[in-house]
Amino acid sequence: MSTPAEQRPLVTHDVHTEELPALPQRDSRIIASQWIEAPSTIRTLGDDLKAEAGYLRGIGRYLLWRAGPAVRAHARYGAVDSSDLTRIWTFELDPEGNGHGLGPDGHIHDRFRTWKEALRDDQTGE
Repeated sequence: MSTPAEQRPLVTHDVHTEELPALPQRDSRIIASQWIEAPSTIRTLGDDLKAEAGYLRGIGRYLLWRAGPAVRAHARYGAVDSSDLTRIWTFELDPEGNGHGLGPDGHIHDRFRTWKEALRDDQTGE
C-alpha cells in the first residue's frame, strides 16, 4: 500500500520547472513553496483550506498540483501550462465528491476525469 502524498517526506531542495517529474512520485513530495517559478495562484491554491499545494504529476504539458487530501474532503487542483506559467486552470472538489472547474477547452467540467482529459487534449499554443 502506498503512502498518501501528504505523508511523504519533502524533497530536500528547491526545484525549477524543468525538474518537476512527469510521473507521480511515490517516495517523496514537492510542495509549491519549493517550486522556484511557482505562480502565486499555485502558491496560494490551498490557503483557505489550510493546506499547501503539492505536486502530483504532469498531464501533457500541464503540471498538476493539489491542495487538500485526495479522498472525501474539500480539495482544489491547479494545472499550470509548463510553457506559459500564466495559463492556469483549477478544479474544486467538495467533501461529497461534487466538483467543478473550467478547462482549457472553455467548458465547465463537473467530473475530475473530464477536466483532466481536457488538459491532456489541449493543443492551444503548441
